[in-house]
Amino acid sequence: MPQKKSEERLLAAIHEIFSHKIPFNRVLGLEVVSLANEAPVLRFMMQPELVGNFLRGTLHGGVISSVIDVTGGLTAFLGLQRKLHDVSLEERLQRFERIGTIDMRVDYLRPGMGEWFEARGYLLRTGNKVAVTRMELNNNKGELIAIGTGAYTVA
Repeated sequence: MPQKKSEERLLAAIHEIFSHKIPFNRVLGLEVVSLANEAPVLRFMMQPELVGNFLRGTLHGGVISSVIDVTGGLTAFLGLQRKLHDVSLEERLQRFERIGTIDMRVDYLRPGMGEWFEARGYLLRTGNKVAVTRMELNNNKGELIAIGTGAYTVA
C-alpha cells in the first residue's frame, strides 16, 4: 500500500509540473489528461494565438512540433521513473531537470484543423542515458495530424 501511495503522489506531482509550473505549457494551454502506463495523453484547445495559416485557421507547425516535443519529454520522464522505483519521491522528481531533447523528427500528415487536439506518447526504450519515444497528435475528430519520434537525455 505505501508503494501505491508513493506512485499516486509522484503522478500528482508530475501532473502539477507539466500543467501548471512550466510557463510554455500554459501558453499552449496543455492539460495532462492521463499518465497511465507510461503513455501520457496531453490535450489543448484551438486558440487564435496558435494559428499559423490565418487563411485556413490551422495550427502553426511550431505549435505542433512543440506539443510533440513536450509529449516526448514527458514520456521519457515516465519511462525513467520505472528505473527509479527504489528512490525517494523528491529524488525522482529532481531527475526532471536532466530531461532534454537530443533529437526529434516530426512528420506533418494533415493541416492542424480542429476544436481541440490530443497528443499521446509511447515509450520505445529507456536506457541509462537516453530514452526513445514515439508521439502522435490527433484532432477532436480522431484524425492523425502529425507523428514524431524523439531521443531524450535521462541521465
